[in-house]
Amino acid sequence: MERVFGQVATFAVALIVATACLGLWIGDLHGQTDPVVIRWATVHRLSGVLAALLVVLVNSMAVTYFIGTGRWCREVADTYALGDDYDRRSRALKRRGFPPALLGMLAVVGIVALGGAADPATGRPGTAAWVTPHLIGSLALGGVIAGSFLAQIPGIRRQHELVEEVLTAVRRVRVERGLEVDSAASAVGSEIG
Repeated sequence: MERVFGQVATFAVALIVATACLGLWIGDLHGQTDPVVIRWATVHRLSGVLAALLVVLVNSMAVTYFIGTGRWCREVADTYALGDDYDRRSRALKRRGFPPALLGMLAVVGIVALGGAADPATGRPGTAAWVTPHLIGSLALGGVIAGSFLAQIPGIRRQHELVEEVLTAVRRVRVERGLEVDSAASAVGSEIG
């Protein structure tokens, strides 16, 4: 999961950077009549929407991973009477992983809101006053998003290590009980992988 999360998060950040560069290249659209620039403004808006969706997807992947593996740890620990330690540690990792994910999602909502406020295509009066806040906010919040991704990686890594610990404990219990080990451990591992 860590590798996939890292790759998709890197792509999301690259798309945010590309969208920001395109916005900087286009500049202020107020009073702009060049059809080429207007077309590129549409590309900027669409790439911004795609980047926003991707940021939400990446953060949702992490949240879903913590929820799914946390439940798996609890159920397997209960089934094999491994104690409460695995569940407690998994819940602690989940609690630490949620705030950065939520922060990343809220940051992208902020960028989109500022972009909508600055967009003259909306036809609303006063959009010109939002151009600079959109620029500054997008750059700052883009950094917040990248930071939120970086903050989630260690938790994902530790959660994966915890899952491996649970699998090792399950193998030990199954050996002690004289149960088949290889196929059972593979079946348990395939449920979360």
